[in-house]
Amino acid sequence: MRPRTENFKIMYFAKHWMEPYVQIVTENDGKCCHSVCSLEDEEEPVEREDLLPVLVEPSQLLDDHHIESLANHMPARTQGYPWRLVYSMAVHGSSLKTLYRKMAEVDSPVLLVIKDLEHKVFGAFSSDPFRVSNYCYGTGETFLYSFSPEFQAYRWSGENCYFVRGHLDSLQIGGGGGRFGLWLDSDLYQGSSFTCSTFQNQQLSSEQDFKVLALEVWTVW
Repeated sequence: MRPRTENFKIMYFAKHWMEPYVQIVTENDGKCCHSVCSLEDEEEPVEREDLLPVLVEPSQLLDDHHIESLANHMPARTQGYPWRLVYSMAVHGSSLKTLYRKMAEVDSPVLLVIKDLEHKVFGAFSSDPFRVSNYCYGTGETFLYSFSPEFQAYRWSGENCYFVRGHLDSLQIGGGGGRFGLWLDSDLYQGSSFTCSTFQNQQLSSEQDFKVLALEVWTVW
C-alpha cells in the first residue's frame, strides 16, 4: 500500500513587532488555523478623520464641510497630511506675481480657493504649484470644483492636457476651443469661468466674468 501523502502549506509570517518565521501547516491544521491567521492579518480600519487635510492655519474660506468634500477627490498622497496657507489675498495683497513668488519653493500639490462677489466658493486642485511657464503643466490629478451650494468636482476628461499654464499677466486652468475652465488676471481681481474640454465642467462662478472677493492657496506641508 502506498503511503498517504498529506497536503501541506508552507506559510511565512512577518510582523513588525516580531521576528519573521516559517510555519508548515497540514490540511487538517489549516482548517482551524485559517480563521486565526485571518484575524491576525486583519488590519485596523483607518478612521475617515485621519484622512482629512489638517489646516495648520485658519482659513477665511474653507469650513469643515468644504474640507471633507474636497478630500474625497484629492489623491491619496495628500491625505492625512497638514496643509499650510502659502498665499492669501487678505495677508499678501492682490497680485499674481506675489502668488508666484510665494510658491517658488513649493514642490507639492496646491489647492486654489476663490470666493466671488456673490459669495460663491470655487477653485481648483492642481497637482503642481503655480508658476510661469511657456507650456501647460500638471497631471490628471488636477480638477476644478465649486460649491453651488452643493459640491461639484470636475475631473480630467482625457480630451486634452491643458491642465495649468501660468503667464505673468494671467493664470489659466483647463482649456480648449479658446475657453478656460478658470482664468485669473494679474491683479487676482478679475476672473472668468467657462465650460472647457479639459474637465467638461460647468461654469464655476456666479457669472462667467466675475470679481474676486477673497482668494487663498494651500499646499501640503
